[in-house]
Amino acid sequence: MAQQSFSGSQAAQIAGITYRQLDYWARTNLIRPSLTDAKGSGSRRSYVYRDLLELKVIKQLLDAGIKLESVREVFNYLRSHVDTDIAAAHIVISGKAVVLCQGDQLVDVVRNGQGVLNVLPLANIKSDVDAMIVNIADQAKAATKTAPSVQFVQTNMVAPIAKTVAN
Repeated sequence: MAQQSFSGSQAAQIAGITYRQLDYWARTNLIRPSLTDAKGSGSRRSYVYRDLLELKVIKQLLDAGIKLESVREVFNYLRSHVDTDIAAAHIVISGKAVVLCQGDQLVDVVRNGQGVLNVLPLANIKSDVDAMIVNIADQAKAATKTAPSVQFVQTNMVAPIAKTVAN
């Protein structure tokens, strides 16, 4: 099955950018069309679906306030370190930092992989605490079944004392 191709104007419209931006990004090697690149004046570029995804990611990074030069660094890093589609990557943006989530690591892609942080998974904390509460409650129930009933002891002791006081 042949890959569907998209013209430059279609790619720009789908990505939500101007044709002028798309042309600039292609001429400066931010993103090159995968199917057919321009070969001089009047030739047309042809983009594929993956290119459209990358264009949209670039646009979202720019809309989030990341400078174009940093976007270039991010994409250079992503292209060399992400095995799946770039659009499937998980990116966290904090101020000027762009961090890639890879499994249980966070990698600062603007600094080219420097500043690797470990992710502390919190998903199981609630279930662990809930399990411990149930465990403690079960232990308390088991302890009350084996110990003599405090209420029984109090009732048996209070009744004879009350009779002697009344007499």
